[in-house]
Amino acid sequence: MPLSGSLGPRIIAGLPPLPAFLQHLAAACADDSFVRLSLTSPHEPKALVQRITAKLVLLRGQRQLSFTLKEARSDTTQNVPLPEAIAWVERKLRTEFRSAMLATTQADWQLQQPEAGEPRLIRHRASSKQAPQRSHDDGKRTFLGVDAQPWLRGLGIVDADGRPRPSLAHKRVQLDRYVEILSHLAADCGWVPGAGEAPLRIVDVGCGKGHLTFAAWHFAKTVLQRPAQVVGVEARAELVEHAQKLAQEVAGGELQFVRGDIGEVALPGVDMLVALHACNTATDHAIRRGVEAGAQLIVVAPCCHQEVRPQLGRPEPLAPVLQHGLMAERMAEWVTDGLRALVLEWAGYRTKVIEFVDGEHTAKNLMLAAIKLPAPPSAERRASAKAAIDAFRTFWGIEAQALDGLLGAAG
Repeated sequence: MPLSGSLGPRIIAGLPPLPAFLQHLAAACADDSFVRLSLTSPHEPKALVQRITAKLVLLRGQRQLSFTLKEARSDTTQNVPLPEAIAWVERKLRTEFRSAMLATTQADWQLQQPEAGEPRLIRHRASSKQAPQRSHDDGKRTFLGVDAQPWLRGLGIVDADGRPRPSLAHKRVQLDRYVEILSHLAADCGWVPGAGEAPLRIVDVGCGKGHLTFAAWHFAKTVLQRPAQVVGVEARAELVEHAQKLAQEVAGGELQFVRGDIGEVALPGVDMLVALHACNTATDHAIRRGVEAGAQLIVVAPCCHQEVRPQLGRPEPLAPVLQHGLMAERMAEWVTDGLRALVLEWAGYRTKVIEFVDGEHTAKNLMLAAIKLPAPPSAERRASAKAAIDAFRTFWGIEAQALDGLLGAAG
C-alpha cells in the first residue's frame, strides 16, 4: 500500500527495481536532496539486526552515510564513505533485507522485494521538503566508525559485517565511551584536532589484550587526526604476542606492544599515560611513573583497593557505619582514590573524577583524569596541598600508601 498522501504506485520503467532504487539513492547523496533511508523486513525473522536507518553526514570534509543498526538491546553505528556506502546498501538489500524506503526532498522511493512475487519500486510524494543538517553531531554520536572496524574485528568485538558480538556488545559501548572521554580531555589539554605535526606519545600500562590501547591509537589518528606513537605494556607474553601481531596489520609502526611491569618498564617520552583497571597499588605505580615522566595527561581507572582497607580507621561519627564490612570496603575505595586525586593535585595536575561507564557494565567504573597545569605549582600551593594530604591521612589512620615515594622524592 502506498503511504498516505502518495501519488499512487508507479513502477519505474527502464532499470529493474533494485538498481533503480540504488540510482535514486546515489543521486540524492550527490545533489544533497537526501533526507533519510531505512532498510526493513529482514529475510530471517529472528535476525540480530531487525532494521537499519541511515543519514547523510559530512565527516572530516567527506560525505558519508551513517548507518544505525537496530538490535533488540543496543544500536550500532557505522559511518561508510561514498560511494562504498551505496555498495553496502546494495549488499544488504540483496542478502538480508526485503524492503527499503528512501526519503528525498523530491520524492520518496519505496522498494519492495517480496518472497513471492515480483519486486517493485514505488514513488510517493515527498514526506519532507527540507534536507536535514549534515553535521555528524546531531543525534547519537559514535567515535568508532568505519575506521575502527579493522581492529574491532581483529579483537573479536564485531563480526565480519561490523555488528557487535552479543557477548561483547558492552565492550564496544565501553570503548566508544572511552574515546569520547579522551576527546574531552584532549580539549582540556589544548590538543586541537588536526593541529600539530609531532606524534602524540601514548603509553598504556597493564594493557591486557590491548582493547583500550587500540582505542587510544584510534583516538589519536581519527579524532585528533595526528600521527601517534602508542605503546601498550603488558606482563603476560602471550597477550603481548597476539596484540603485537594485530597492531602490525592495522597500525604499522605507530602502535606496538611490549612486555614489562608497570613499576619498572622503560618509558619513552610520554604525552599521555593510561592505566585502566590496574589492580591495587599498580594504579599508584602508574600515577608515579606518569608524574615522573612529565605526562601532560594521566588517566587511570582503579580496580581493587587492598592497601588502605586494613589501615582504615573508624573516626567518629562514622564508626557505627564502618563496622559493617561492606560499608568499610566501599569507603576504603573512596578514600584510596580521594588520596590519589590529592597527590596528583599536589604534583601540579588538575584532577577530574569521572564515571567511566554505566554501573551495569562494571562496578569499577571510576576514572581519575589528571591534566598537567601550564606552570609548576608554587611552594605555597605545594605546602597547602601537602597539608591537606596529611590531614586526610590522619583522619583515616593511613600510615603507609604506595605514593609515599613520590611525595618523599620531592622532599
